[in-house]
This record gives sequence, structure tokens and C-alpha cells, in this order.
Amino acid sequence: MIVLKVLVEHAAYALNRPFSYVYNVEKPPCVGARVVVPFNNKDIVGYIENVEIVNKSKEEYEEELGFNLNVAKSVIDSEAILTKELRNLAGEVANYYHAPLISVYQAMLPPSLKPTSSSFNNAKIQYEKYVKCINSNEEGLTSKQIELLRLLNISSEVKKSEIKSLSVLKKLIDNGNVIEIKKEKMRYRFENIKNLKEYPLTTLQEQVKNEFLNSNDLVYLLEGVTGSGKTEVYIKLVKETIDSGKSALILVPEISLTPVMLNRFYTLFEKNVAILHSELTSGEKYDEYRRILRGEAKVVIGTRSAIFAPLDNIGIIIIDEEHVESYKQDNTPCYHAREVAIMRAKHFVGCKVLLGSATPSLESEARAYKGVYHHLKMLKRVNERELPKTEIVSLQNFKNIDYTSSIFSIPLRNAIDECLKRKEQVVLLLNRRGYSTSVLCRDCGHIIKCPDCDIPLVYHSFDKLLKCHNCGHVEPEPHTCPKCGSKYLTKIGFGVEKIEEEVHKLFPNARTLRLDSDVGKLKNNIVTTLNKFANLEADILIGTQMIAKGHDFPNVTLVGLVLADLGLSLPSIRSSEKTFQLITQAIGRAGRGEKAGKAIIQTYMPSHYSIIYGARQDYQGFFANEMKIRKIQQNPPYTFVSTLTISSNSEDLAEEYIIKTMELVSQNSNGTIIAIGPTKPYVYKDTLGFKRQCMFKYKNKGQFDEIVENIIKILSKKPGISIKINIDALD
Repeated sequence: MIVLKVLVEHAAYALNRPFSYVYNVEKPPCVGARVVVPFNNKDIVGYIENVEIVNKSKEEYEEELGFNLNVAKSVIDSEAILTKELRNLAGEVANYYHAPLISVYQAMLPPSLKPTSSSFNNAKIQYEKYVKCINSNEEGLTSKQIELLRLLNISSEVKKSEIKSLSVLKKLIDNGNVIEIKKEKMRYRFENIKNLKEYPLTTLQEQVKNEFLNSNDLVYLLEGVTGSGKTEVYIKLVKETIDSGKSALILVPEISLTPVMLNRFYTLFEKNVAILHSELTSGEKYDEYRRILRGEAKVVIGTRSAIFAPLDNIGIIIIDEEHVESYKQDNTPCYHAREVAIMRAKHFVGCKVLLGSATPSLESEARAYKGVYHHLKMLKRVNERELPKTEIVSLQNFKNIDYTSSIFSIPLRNAIDECLKRKEQVVLLLNRRGYSTSVLCRDCGHIIKCPDCDIPLVYHSFDKLLKCHNCGHVEPEPHTCPKCGSKYLTKIGFGVEKIEEEVHKLFPNARTLRLDSDVGKLKNNIVTTLNKFANLEADILIGTQMIAKGHDFPNVTLVGLVLADLGLSLPSIRSSEKTFQLITQAIGRAGRGEKAGKAIIQTYMPSHYSIIYGARQDYQGFFANEMKIRKIQQNPPYTFVSTLTISSNSEDLAEEYIIKTMELVSQNSNGTIIAIGPTKPYVYKDTLGFKRQCMFKYKNKGQFDEIVENIIKILSKKPGISIKINIDALD
């Protein structure tokens, strides 16, 4: 008798163990395949963790176990959907982040291969039909048939769809002259390849490359100022890796950076490159994943989840802009791609991890200072080009503003005007989507909120809709107040759409483009927008943080940060760090060509140290200042920080159990773990119910892990609540 040990698809802590099923087929399935099993009176999908051959009857085995076994319905896959290396990695990730193992498997796989019931609705292999001549004997054929046969005889395989007369073709197939061949069709096409030349490395770049290659360390931090040519170093290191017979994995933080990186790597490696990111269709992800699994791609480029690409024999893992928070997943499993990269590198002999950034995260910089990471530095721009000159414009000073614009200061307007007169390009950044941040009733003061999340809905002018930036809820623009019926509604605050409108008003002849995640919702819009700007088809590029990182536009000589202190109002231990990084990265877009660059930083907080150090491009100054504050507050990197969130349909129940959780930690840690809370998160309710959260600061990870496992055992048995654990939380 065959007994399958199956992880069911529900990623709940209470179900984080294998369930046993009898499989009434002679040939046992393989470990790592998906299987359809009955669970709670419903057929669901599971993942086979183990296969046992039991020399007993079903009845005997059930009597020994003390309970009855259900019978597995069917096995979906003929072979494992994850490599052995990835299965081992999944166990490490689940243990480190205290996540249900099935949730890690689901995070690793494309939609069509996930161990979930929804995978049945996603794309499968797509085929194209070809025909080929195998017998040129013309005896008994009509003139039309002979004509087509001779045409096919001098050709190799021909697409069936290219043949006009299918009735003639059918006769040739029936007669044995021609055979039909099915070939898998690859749905992903990267159409924007440019013939970019390969640049020789500068002396400094060559030194960094050689230092990396000649060291046996595992993790390297490449700290390089904007414009220092980190990408060229990446390219040369990947080339060395491929030449040595190994593969390479490159992560970028934003989808907008994927085409930029792809252009560079396609030029060198062409068909050896595969891509994985969230904007691919289900079919494209499926095809790319299987290409990688078959060994047809030696270089994989992608965003966060690409860290799980099924590459074999990896020689290098590169994480570009390693400081960006998008490398951390918000949902269970709350993994960080940087930490998973380090875990994964240990699975392959000689594999190294390279973290690159102009503004490294404080954790990475601190590890580099301690010697945990090998510190590589490129602190000069290519060809000794100067960094942009910067000007901080205080919006508190009434001399800088007038009635012409409530958004653009006089210095920024003048700088844009001068730039346009010189036929140079401008980048304007505001890290806020939409047109207005909220819609308010002037009669009763009601702010229109998301019905699921209870946070203000943002007004978007391009489609005249109100949208929730947390859950994606959308509703039409209201004409009256939903609470009191008043028609006196007003829009408060501004986002990039308002910036775009203001630019059109102030500079009517300027050609503009906008780039944010709304624009990116349509396929290829990001690539098209970036290409248009690079080809000088627009004078001003307006956008969110998507435009601040990695882009190289030689004709951009002015960068304007419309409201640089926007992030400082957020309740985060990293708000100063994020603000400094965004300013530094944005300024770095200016002056990358032969012309000098300039940046104007508009702010209501001109004396804040993150603004001052950002304007100076002084990472070391900011690092020293911020580390002093982190030490006083006992924040990372001096401590670990993790959060635990409890959700329930009952707000009282969520409150009760978060308090009990904090009491448990306090009782078991003897004061070595600091518990902060309970708090109501900004998004305090969603489809899971009401949320309550607490934060833990600690230095002994082993002790905290032990306590958390105990908490999971206790809480997972409690009805009416769900828990989420975020290890190494960013906020």
C-alpha cells in the first residue's frame, strides 16, 4: 500500500504538518509533485512531502494509527515541480521566518505550478503546429498537392498556420508525405533590445572586479556612488561566471528597472537570458520558469521572487539597489530576498552574493564595517564626472513661493525654464500616486474611505476614480457626500497627476511623460515610457520613486524633488533612512552625461539631517548620524525587530490575544525582549478582519525563535483568529 504524506494548500499554522493519504495506484508518485486530495469535505491541492510503502492493508494501518485515512484522488505532476535544492531552501526559509512550509512552496512557484486549486485556472503549455515533408513521392497526387509538396520539400519545418490550403495539406498528411509536429510556443518576447556597446572597465572598476574574483568570501557589499558604473562591473562578473560554466542570478528592485538591465544583458548573452517578475502573464511566467528548469537559460533577471528561480550551479547572485524595501515581502512568508540569497549561495560551491547600492541599508553597511560582508567601494563617478550641484529650497520661506504656483517654488520654476531653453531634460519626483490624497465633504467633514481598509481613498484624475492604495478597491468619483448628501466635496493634497497638470499649466509647450505604477498596469507601458524619454521624445519625466533608481539619461541635467520630506511623516524607524536614500538616488539621475547636473530639493524641513546629508550626497555623514540615533533607540542594526499581527472578525478578540501574546513574551524572556504595543496598524482592518499588532526588539535571535514557536503552538489552536509573523520587519 502506498501512503502519501501531503501538505495541504491552506497556509495556516494549525495545518503546518503533513496529512496521510492512501494512494490506490501501483506506481508510487514522486516526492515534490502536486496531488488532489479530499480535505474537510472538499477536493483541494496538496504537495507530496514523502511517499511510504506500507506492507499492511488499509484497515490494519488505520487500526495502528487510530484513525481512518482518506484516499488521494489523483497526482497532477509526473515529476517534482521543485528541485531538491529549492525544497531544502524552502525548509530553511520556513524555519527562519516562522512561516508555514506550504506558503514558501507557493511563493517559489509560478501561478500555473503552485500547489493551490487556483493553479488549474492558469496557463499551461502552449503549442504551435508545424509541418514537414518526409516523403517526396508524387505518385497519385494532384497538381495542387504536388505544388505544396515541392514547396515543403525545399523548406525545413513550416508553421501550419502559414499554409493557405488546409484541405490540400490534409491530403498530403493522410497520404504519408507530410507529418505534423507540435512545438512548445514561448509566450514571452523582449522586443526592446538595443545594440548597446560593451564599455571597457575603468581602473577603479577593474580593481573592484579583481578583488571580488580573488576573494573567497561569501557576501560582498559594493558601495558605489550614482554614476560610478556598478552595472558594468555586474556585466563583467556575470561574463566571468558564465565562461566558467556556472549560472548567474540578478535581482532588481523595481519592474521599471528590468528592461534597463535586460537591454544590457541581452546584448551579451541573448537567448541565455530569462526574466521573472510580477508583470509577466501567467503563461509567460510558466514558460520562463520551465526554460530555466530545463537549463536553457544561464542568466536570470527579475524582481524579488526571482530569488527562487530554478537555476542550477549558481556562481553569482547580484542584488542591485540592495537597500530598497521592495526586496522584503509583506505577506507570509515575509522573506527578504537578501537573506534568502545568502542562504541559497551556501547550497552551491563557490557561489558568491554581491549587494550593490549607492546608499546601502544600515544593516548591510554595519555588517561591512564589522567584516561580516567584504566591503568594495567605488566612490567616484565614471571618468571623474562631478556629482550634481544641489540646492535646498525651504517652502517655509515665503520668498521662495508666490501666487503663480502652490506646488513649484520660484527657484524650481526658474531652473526648469532655463533647462527647457537649453533643450535639456528634467526629472520631477514626488513619491505619491494619484491626483489628490483624499476627498472631503466641506459640510460635514466626512472623508471618503475604503469600505474594507477604512483608510482614505485617493482620487485619480486620469480615469476619475477613487482608489485604495492598500487593497486595490475602486469606486466612481462621487458627486455628493455619501454621509450627508452635500454636493460640496473638495479634493485635498496632491500626487504626481497633479504635478503633471501643474507642469502643463506653467510650461504649456513642454512635452511630458508620467511614470508610476498606474502607468505600469498596462503591459510594456514602462518600457515604452522610458524609451520615449531616452529618445528625447519628451522634455520632462514626472514620477514616483520608480524614476529615482538605476536609470541613465545623459540629457537630464535637472532633477526636482517636489516634496522631499514626504516620507519623514511616516511612523517608521526607517523614515529618515528612506528619505536620505530617495534624495540621493534621485539626485543621481542628473548630470550622467557630458553636461553638468543640478538638483533642487523642495522641503518644509530644510534643517532635517536626512535632507542635508542627502543634498550633499554624504552617505558616511548620514550613516554616522543615523547610527547614533539607532543606538540610543536600540533599533536595527543594534537589535533585531520583528512584528506579530493578530486578525479577527471580532475587534475585542484581536485586542485580547495581542495582549496575551505580549504577556507571554514578557513572562518567558526575563526582560531581554522589549515588547512595544499593542498598536492599531494604519490599515487596521481588511478582508481578514480587525488587526492588532505588537513589535519586539531583541538581541538573542535563538531565544526569540523559541518563544515565537511556543506562541504559534498556542495561538494556532485558538478559533476565530489568524496570526502573521514578520521576522526582521522593516517597519
